[in-house]
Amino acid sequence: MTTASPLGTGELGAPPAAIWVRFLRSYGPTPQNLTMFDEYVSGAVGRAKVQPIQLATPLLEDMVKRIESKAPGSMLIAGTAGDGKTYHCRALWARLGGDPKAWSAKGNVKELRLADGRLAVFIKDLSEFNGQESDLPLQRLERSVLGGDDSEVLVVAANHGQVLDRLRDMGKRQGRRHPLRTPLQECFLQAGPAPERLAVFDLSRTTTRKTFEEVAKAVAGHQEWENCSRCALRADGKVCPIDENRRRLLGDADGGQLAGRLGDLIEIARLNGLHLPVRDLLALCANMVLGHSDAKEAKENLMTCADVAKIQEAGNVSKASVYANAFGANLPRRRAADRPVFKAMAGFGVGEETTNAADGLLVYGKDDSRLQADFARLVASDPIYGATANYLQAQENYLEGHEGARLDGGADEFMDMLEDQRRRLYFTLPSDELGYSRWAMTVFRYAGEYLEVIETLAEGKKQVSEAVRSRIAKGLNRVLTGLLLENTDRVFIASSGGFTQSRVSVLCDHETSARRQQGVGMAFRLNSLTGRPYLEVQLAPGAANRVAFDLTPIRHEFLSRVAEGSLPASFSNECLEDLLAFKSKLLRKAETVRKNGVAEDDEVGGDEAAMTLDFIEIEPGGRGLTRPVTVRAPV
Repeated sequence: MTTASPLGTGELGAPPAAIWVRFLRSYGPTPQNLTMFDEYVSGAVGRAKVQPIQLATPLLEDMVKRIESKAPGSMLIAGTAGDGKTYHCRALWARLGGDPKAWSAKGNVKELRLADGRLAVFIKDLSEFNGQESDLPLQRLERSVLGGDDSEVLVVAANHGQVLDRLRDMGKRQGRRHPLRTPLQECFLQAGPAPERLAVFDLSRTTTRKTFEEVAKAVAGHQEWENCSRCALRADGKVCPIDENRRRLLGDADGGQLAGRLGDLIEIARLNGLHLPVRDLLALCANMVLGHSDAKEAKENLMTCADVAKIQEAGNVSKASVYANAFGANLPRRRAADRPVFKAMAGFGVGEETTNAADGLLVYGKDDSRLQADFARLVASDPIYGATANYLQAQENYLEGHEGARLDGGADEFMDMLEDQRRRLYFTLPSDELGYSRWAMTVFRYAGEYLEVIETLAEGKKQVSEAVRSRIAKGLNRVLTGLLLENTDRVFIASSGGFTQSRVSVLCDHETSARRQQGVGMAFRLNSLTGRPYLEVQLAPGAANRVAFDLTPIRHEFLSRVAEGSLPASFSNECLEDLLAFKSKLLRKAETVRKNGVAEDDEVGGDEAAMTLDFIEIEPGGRGLTRPVTVRAPV
């Protein structure tokens, strides 16, 4: 007896989880990804006869409450491609009593009579309508929202840009600016209020680290994996890389540390403004479980159960490392770059960034008596993806200077293995490991403390760590003045004598405390909407005398690196421009404070021809101070 799968036909005697693995493989980063549409998934699940991957619908309950409340108007389920708009739409249809078969039938518009007599009209995907075809559902939406028509409830699933473009084009054809376009644009881009009779559920705002952890659990903990318990590929001490990877992703041995640390990276990416839809998180998890770096042994670098036996026979299980797969290191560069999630992961530089301590451990730890204990504990303790026979042999060839290692490119194999070991260390280093910092092995060396700042502010604690506050204040001073100042207790707002973008500014227009005192100075605040912290610099009492600066992870990294001695231009010109724009706002606010008489008068002894300028001077220890200089105009 054979069982059909969505991507082929299983053969008699195939591993018991083979059909499920093939189904999961279709979620991975293959050139022909078939899980782009919810309709495919529901059909493929039926053909493969496997249980679907069940994910939460975080906004479903609010949608149901909206319908049950009999609130007038309609509903827009918005987001980007892969956010789960159609998934939510189908879940709402089912909750309201809709027939699953009717939903799966052809047609993009589904109608359901509600218990209160209204007609619920589901538009499964607005993009399915071409050109002027989209006018009809949008006209029905307009009648419901703006025309007061309570006979219908429109439930429209649409991408942000698509619904705005369709409203713009329809408005042009009607010779007007469509009245829904501007409020929806402000709702999407600035989190403004939605139109009164339109409930907007924006799925692009719901993806967080918790979303990833849920996806990882849904994939790695799926009930179909129970079939692996009777598989010959993991019998007699054999290691099945697919089963090994899914167990590590599930957190069987590390208490969920792997998923938690990957969640940290996803959270940092999100706070930097990068949105990763659920579809990409599914592709990431599928790749972590099934990825393999040798396309000759695993087609398209994604394993099936049929590939495992030859991988075991060749001794190449280590090429399926879940830690390398997490960064898309198993994929060709072009295919990895096509996926936002792998592009985001590669942006952290894990594997390429390192420290002397980490590389010393990985290269010399086996033979160095001072490092042998650490090597045994942190590397040799993992014989599958750590101190494998292949790695130890390549390490020996590299250290002994064998002929092959001395040739051009002869050490490339070991260098590639070394990168994979760095990636593994990022995920496996104990949290309390003092000698090796996992964040130091990324380009965001201060990301750990950035997440701690958010946690501190979210818990309502009064003070951010003094070490963080001091470093940010020092970095801010160095950018605002262009001088290598060491001050951490005050912030200098400096110019070159005018509102210019001069990089070096020695004229102090205003100075304030680096910590909030009596309502004046610098403070850390948390934006409840974005989840990001921001700097709030209060130049004088009163809400009108403050300036805010959104502290994204990359800006926090920039200020911290500058405080430690990096040149601003060597890190990010964009960050520098953002800081200079912040400086301009501070200068304008300082000028307003002076004009309002809040600051001290610059005039000297009532002499209208004289004024006092505060110049910044640097003491031998690097500490800056202001020295007043009185300037008189010639008579």
